[in-house]
Amino acid sequence: MTSFMKKQGFLLKMCIIAAIILITSCSFCSAEETTGAGSSSVEKVEVYHFHPTNGCYTCTTMGKNAEDTVNTYFPKEMESKRLIFDHINYQDPKNAELVQKYEVSGSSLMIGVYDADGFHKEENIKVWYLTGKKDESMTYLKKIIEKRLAGDFSE
Repeated sequence: MTSFMKKQGFLLKMCIIAAIILITSCSFCSAEETTGAGSSSVEKVEVYHFHPTNGCYTCTTMGKNAEDTVNTYFPKEMESKRLIFDHINYQDPKNAELVQKYEVSGSSLMIGVYDADGFHKEENIKVWYLTGKKDESMTYLKKIIEKRLAGDFSE
């Protein structure tokens, strides 16, 4: 092996070691920052099941699954009002302000997050596909709510 090849091998090993060190210690890639697990600026998360006056079986079941999720996994957050959950009849005029705020036009599960940057809303559609699978539905929604409470807006 030539001295040039030895130097290249040594440099390659050093580059790999340096890359590993950067990846594992980079402040830009820390778990706290990418997952929002550190000090979250989220003040409050709202989860609303919007439904019509006479909702169908699927709509009712999805709403029940969402309610069971927040009651099972987030009792402290619910008690402190950091997490709000409610079933909202979007056809009832008394709910018009909330319906307008979330831009609801039909049955939906809406999530609103209040943080230092203001208010962010999203409609979660995946819960509809998991309606008949309660355990999967609850596990999925638990993960989404945990992320929102931590300030993580990823799927």
